[in-house]
Amino acid sequence: MEPEITTPVDLCLPDGTLNRDAVGWTRHPLHRANLRGWGRSKRWEYWCVQAPDWALSVTISHIDYLALHQVWFVDFTTGEQIDTGAIVPLARGPVLPDRSGGGPARTRTKKLAIDLVPNTQGVRLVARTDRVDADVQITRPAGHESMAVVIPWSDKRFQYTEKDNTLPASGTVVVDGRDYPLPDGQTWAVLDHGRGKWPYDTTWNWASASGAVGDHVIGLQFGGKWTVGTGMTENALCIDGRVSKISQELEWTYGPWLEPWTVRGDDVDVTFHPRFERATKTNVGVIFTEVHQCFGHWTGTVRAEGVEYAVDGIRGFAEQAQMRW
Repeated sequence: MEPEITTPVDLCLPDGTLNRDAVGWTRHPLHRANLRGWGRSKRWEYWCVQAPDWALSVTISHIDYLALHQVWFVDFTTGEQIDTGAIVPLARGPVLPDRSGGGPARTRTKKLAIDLVPNTQGVRLVARTDRVDADVQITRPAGHESMAVVIPWSDKRFQYTEKDNTLPASGTVVVDGRDYPLPDGQTWAVLDHGRGKWPYDTTWNWASASGAVGDHVIGLQFGGKWTVGTGMTENALCIDGRVSKISQELEWTYGPWLEPWTVRGDDVDVTFHPRFERATKTNVGVIFTEVHQCFGHWTGTVRAEGVEYAVDGIRGFAEQAQMRW
């Protein structure tokens, strides 16, 4: 079993290498990402807000030699995407806290502005471009747990990630002057908070889903490929705000992006049914990325603490990413 950490801990030793006492997982953000030095360091905040008919994602990232920021919106009913990105040489400008929720994250460029500000309710997300104007309150209910984990490739290559889901979202999203509704009980936010020192070439799977089924609010958090052989995973369930950690590597099966995906393990037997594919590819000097992120709904069952739950109809995404960065 993976060790559960329950007290605050520094991610790194004073020389910048991995603090082995930090290897484990938590239910709340307890790691301080005291990264130091230049080279292979990656820091980012990614939020995705999804309603039945649209999705909005924002990214603030610092990868040593560049800053990469993005505001992306899709209308599922029309298929229209709005993608506003900014590449900042030498990574000038972004503010990113060393602990998740420990302070605001923000960036400003000529094309976009993003503010992620913790408050007593959770996090206020404000994102603006020439076409998108979003002001969203993401609520973290009392007692709600997230899943955070350190993935240790080696003492010099490691990643701390906090994944959070089933977070209700409300507020306003205006695109090209049109208001997009955030229906109560059907609009959820997902967080990917990352800090670490990465190998140059990495491939991963990530899937997340949030929704209410019967009397329960269910969140799925699955990862694959990038954690194999480390002794740790980023797999977990969130049932009514309580995290149930999955220490097993799960089996992913998928082919053409818009055909069904399956994810299976001892406590997981689910199928993802895509309705929309977001495909992106970047080739800028030493950076090459190719991401296929599909949005849709899930069916099947999961088991947490010996209790089986149906997940039929909950919405989210699944992706494969290939990164040379």
